[in-house]
Amino acid sequence: MFKNRIKEIELLEKLYEEKKPKLVILYGRRRVGKTELLNEFARKHKALYLVARQESIKDQLEKMSEEIAEFFKDDILKLNPFQNYDALFSYLAKKKIPAIFDEFPYLVESNKALPSILQEHWDKNFSKAHSFIVLCGSSISIMESLLGHKSPIYGRRTEQILLEPLKFKDACSFFSGLSKEQKIIFYSVLGGTPAYLLEFDYGKSLSINLKEKVLRKNKFLYLDPLFVMQEELNEPSTYYSIIKSIAKGNTRMGGITNDTGLNKGKITKYISVLQNLHLIERRVPITEKKREKSRKGIYLLKDNYFRFWFRFVFENAEYIEQDMQDKLVAEKIRPELNSFVGSVYEEIALEWIKEQNQFNSYLFGRWWNKEEEIDIVGIDKEKSKILFGEVKWKNLKKDDAIKIINKLKEKAKQVKWRDNAEEMFVLIAKNIEAKESLKKSGYCLFDLEDICL
Repeated sequence: MFKNRIKEIELLEKLYEEKKPKLVILYGRRRVGKTELLNEFARKHKALYLVARQESIKDQLEKMSEEIAEFFKDDILKLNPFQNYDALFSYLAKKKIPAIFDEFPYLVESNKALPSILQEHWDKNFSKAHSFIVLCGSSISIMESLLGHKSPIYGRRTEQILLEPLKFKDACSFFSGLSKEQKIIFYSVLGGTPAYLLEFDYGKSLSINLKEKVLRKNKFLYLDPLFVMQEELNEPSTYYSIIKSIAKGNTRMGGITNDTGLNKGKITKYISVLQNLHLIERRVPITEKKREKSRKGIYLLKDNYFRFWFRFVFENAEYIEQDMQDKLVAEKIRPELNSFVGSVYEEIALEWIKEQNQFNSYLFGRWWNKEEEIDIVGIDKEKSKILFGEVKWKNLKKDDAIKIINKLKEKAKQVKWRDNAEEMFVLIAKNIEAKESLKKSGYCLFDLEDICL
């Protein structure tokens, strides 16, 4: 099912319409929607779409020969399949139609010389015509190795597209019939991976969906995070411990070290791998000048479902083994769900404010020190203005909203920034009583009615 991905399909269309030779590297984690995106493009432009499998070179060539012969109605090729990739690429170069190689890493795993072979044919043939070739894959490590300067196709690839999970506003196209609050809650659990979003029945409550779709051993969502990681990692158990620790709220190196019992050097190496796989990210306060060297860095899981799964499912497997799903939801998930959703709402609010025209001159991030943290800090590009924002997953009365903004003003005094910068204070909540009245008094306020249209 092709849903959303408007920007991505528009990008592919734009590249194709340029009528120049294109070698596109498109990659992203499994289930993120790469195949549906490329299928949509292939349908529009009658592109050749080839999906690789984990098999021998001979079997791969025979399978692709059969599909290419069927595509071009070539009876001779049906009887005489390609014996090598030189023959395959030479054939395609003459056809001059878009060609997509999905699961390209499987081809590379069975034939390490394939990138070199492609490079030679690109230089001799494809680059001299209106060629449009897409190499797609789910193995982040292999696909990013194709982008490195040691790769034979380094310098040949014309575009690279990392397909990431959908942001909240794009994921909402899956949430048919849900209220604004429910959309936030379901997105907090599932994140933006299309395959996960398609699993839930949005006519049922979150609790029922969790019991039926996540907390059962025979269900796709039950172990998928482990399967995704096992495809990329040689020693997954250590990575599980680190991710579980971060999911519990240990975002600083010291907290992760204490929680896992691993030494800092080992954790640093493993975290670097997880960053390269786009599973976690490192953040520093937006006011830091030397960001890479900052000692204030924290680590966060990028995917909501991985965060939910490692916090509530991985930790409580014994409940599921004993068919105690009701008890797991009641005792472990429901008491912490509001806090869990609140942290995701902060991310949603940060993404939302970045896209508002009135703030398009600002660079946004967060700020913290040992005692305090501010959910949103925006610094305008001229560095003459600074915005401070507080995010609350709560329904606020008028007086409470004013108190929160006053407290935000006090916290902001600790932020070391340019003297005489113009300051602005923003509050984003679930719902704010008398919002319009407060706005007329000069307060800058937003809630679900603004964020979730």
